[in-house]
Amino acid sequence: MLIVHWHDLGRYLGAYGHADVSSARLDQLAADGILFTRAHATAPLCSPSRGSLFTGRYPQSNGLVGLAHHGWEYRPDVRTLPHLLSESGWHTALFGMQHETSYPARLGFDEFDVSNSYCEYVVAQAVRWLQHPPTTPFLLTAGFFETHRPYPPERYTPADPDTVTVPDYLPDTAEVRQDLAEFYGAITVADAAVGELLDTLAATGLDRTTWVVFMTDHGPALPRAKSTLYDAGTGIAMIVRPPTGAGIEPHVYDELFSGVDLVPTLLDVLGVDIPDDVDGISHAANLLKPPRPPVRTEVYTTKTYHDSFDPIRAVRTKDYSYIENYAPRPLLDLPWDIADSAPGRAMAPKARDRRPDRELYDLVADPSESRNLLRAETTDKAEAIANDLALLLNDWRQKTNDVIPSEFAGTRISERYTETYLRIHGRPAESRSAIAADRGIEDVRRQ
Repeated sequence: MLIVHWHDLGRYLGAYGHADVSSARLDQLAADGILFTRAHATAPLCSPSRGSLFTGRYPQSNGLVGLAHHGWEYRPDVRTLPHLLSESGWHTALFGMQHETSYPARLGFDEFDVSNSYCEYVVAQAVRWLQHPPTTPFLLTAGFFETHRPYPPERYTPADPDTVTVPDYLPDTAEVRQDLAEFYGAITVADAAVGELLDTLAATGLDRTTWVVFMTDHGPALPRAKSTLYDAGTGIAMIVRPPTGAGIEPHVYDELFSGVDLVPTLLDVLGVDIPDDVDGISHAANLLKPPRPPVRTEVYTTKTYHDSFDPIRAVRTKDYSYIENYAPRPLLDLPWDIADSAPGRAMAPKARDRRPDRELYDLVADPSESRNLLRAETTDKAEAIANDLALLLNDWRQKTNDVIPSEFAGTRISERYTETYLRIHGRPAESRSAIAADRGIEDVRRQ
């Protein structure tokens, strides 16, 4: 199995209807495989979302409720996908980005090199590895720093700003267009790097027996996307291509899929036992022999700590999104990398009003979630729908032992983690580096 994951992409690929994005290799992968249209991260920020994708457990279950580079870590009993596959005789390897721990040896890979996460380095190492693969079944994980901010033009040639389609939640200004054009440039470079991996699988014949999974962690680094529980924040690209020799027809998977579902689904597909402590649900039968009844009717998403304590929870169905905000905050509590960007500066004046305690959006009539139905003119129907979803959300929180600290405690916990990080590293000017040594990560190589 080959897993490729990127930072902060959301669903910004041609395969998801973004005709202004140049992503030919991933678009072809989608055409040849299974395109997930309703996959959602469990959290709209890097470490908690990745923790769920690689453990099948919600952040409150695995312990990774905040950013790893701020000091958050898995609980000692947590086993990751590489742990589980290694126990079943698989050889596991990681090249490039991981954002789950400051101690990569804890992730369970038999070998890893996280010293450099730029896509060209990762691909060079992964291609070399694939040309001499192990004789046992393998999991190769390739983690790209792309498409995290910044997008320096000397690395990523920007797209033409005039061809960019600005999402309706951002102002259409020259500065915002240029920022999106730079984001698109990073997508194109990383897309070509994925193509090199796919070409290597084909050249070696490994494509006939290898599952390929492409995914990102959460939405793009834009205001009202990353770090929010709107669709733009938790909606993720996910593409699964079965082995070319498996005879599984390409199709679109239009059912709800949570980040916690990835591990049980992959284990089920591979014939490996699913541990009892996994929170997710396997979609394997639905993927291999569609159509079948939906596995899920709702997904749950969470945010507790990013650059600050910002507790939010949400439940999403195909028809509605319901959000509860548990502390008084501005409409948008922007993390540093977004606040310092052109879109962040443009949106800052519009984000100062107080956030409502509850939000309800009709996803059929209002897919961009711009009209909160629980405002002053709430209808009886909207209130009834919100109340039903609130009960679902409360039940899920109880089942998953989701404890939200008080404002007093949560703020001080956040300060303990974030301020310690700042004292050690200083505020990052633009983003974390793709070079592990610059991030203070220990044991950056083990081969």
